[in-house]
Amino acid sequence: MSLQHRREFLRRLGLSAAALPLLGGLASLGAAEPVAGRRQRVVFVFSPNGTVPPAFWPDEEGANFRLKPIMKPFEPFKSRMLTLKGVNNRVRGDGDSHMRGMSCLLTGIELFPGNIMGGGGAPAGWASGPSVDQVLRTYLQSNPATKTRLGSLEIGVAVGNRADPWTRWSYAGANQPVAPVSSPYELFDKLYGSMKEGENLASVLDGLKDDVAKVAAAVDAHDRALLDQHATALRELERGLKESRSQAAIDVPPAPPAGVPLDNDSIPEITRLQTELLISAFRNDMARVSTFQFTNSVGQARMKWIGVEENHHSLSHDPDLNAGSVEKLTKINTWFAEQIAFLAKRLQETPEPDGKGNMLDNTTIVWTNELGKGNSHTHEDIPWVLIGGGLGFKTGRALKFNKTPHNRLLMAIAQGFGHPMKTFGNPSLCEEGALKLG
Repeated sequence: MSLQHRREFLRRLGLSAAALPLLGGLASLGAAEPVAGRRQRVVFVFSPNGTVPPAFWPDEEGANFRLKPIMKPFEPFKSRMLTLKGVNNRVRGDGDSHMRGMSCLLTGIELFPGNIMGGGGAPAGWASGPSVDQVLRTYLQSNPATKTRLGSLEIGVAVGNRADPWTRWSYAGANQPVAPVSSPYELFDKLYGSMKEGENLASVLDGLKDDVAKVAAAVDAHDRALLDQHATALRELERGLKESRSQAAIDVPPAPPAGVPLDNDSIPEITRLQTELLISAFRNDMARVSTFQFTNSVGQARMKWIGVEENHHSLSHDPDLNAGSVEKLTKINTWFAEQIAFLAKRLQETPEPDGKGNMLDNTTIVWTNELGKGNSHTHEDIPWVLIGGGLGFKTGRALKFNKTPHNRLLMAIAQGFGHPMKTFGNPSLCEEGALKLG
């Protein structure tokens, strides 16, 4: 095993670099050499309340397509993107359109019956199966070559503390919703809090060294020899802590600035902070799968920073003839696109740690929504925009499908990682197999 791969092996086990000398003579660890290959990643991004179809979908099909106003922020990534019109959420059953739109979006399976009351008197429970992000997490974590410290990240922006089918789209399994982390302070602590503990331990070691020196001056030669052994062990532990702090992470970001309120008006700043933490986590290979959730289904954000005072969900119910509301909804969805374009830009300008290309080369962003259009609550023509090279799909195209179940897209994403699944979610919606996007 090479020195670089021994360090990687230690990092994955969570061991100090002080253990490096112990690995050199262990022939059995030759199996720990990672399989050659790139670090594939995927980020599922959610924004709520449907889109404005005439300002979103390209008129053209194929490679020669033009981006409509909402999609204009993606112009620098046009050759690296796919738009998929006609990929529908055809899951039916319990719950209202917002509930099924959200909690069936990544699971592709019905909600359990339950007592959480939806709109129009349509109650439901949680999703009855896992979401594709968590299936991929389990798959990647089962292989030592793709296992990471956290496996997946569930990131939120202004999601709040309410837990119901409108606010959860990631599921570890049936009846197992996964809550997103909406605070950049909590996310930073989740990613880098253990390093702070290492700093505290180093401080304790400094005190112990001083104590050992004081005791050594007061004992006989035999006891001093024993204390010297302890002092040597402390020095080795201290050296290991210093090396592990410098080698365990490639790029430790500064902590989020203090005092950022977790409120509506701070959504732009929180979005940037969460984005930078995601980039850092990917660069440090802490996870290869992530969800990034803007508010939630029936999201009520008031985007005052772009001149929209009304809440998003209420605007989405206005009729198409209300030109003012359509203009505001177009601005809202364009703002979401700008945040995703910023994520793509940050990935593109961040080199892979091995020096082979940039992180967008190996990452696919999947932007979607619980509804195709807010005022009709339709699950047809749900927005699906893919950006990046993580899945090996043929990009630079606008594709149109005929009421295709979105289960087939979720299968294609999983199979892009090498997952051997033959169905996903409701098997009856997978009969034609994964979408062919290569």
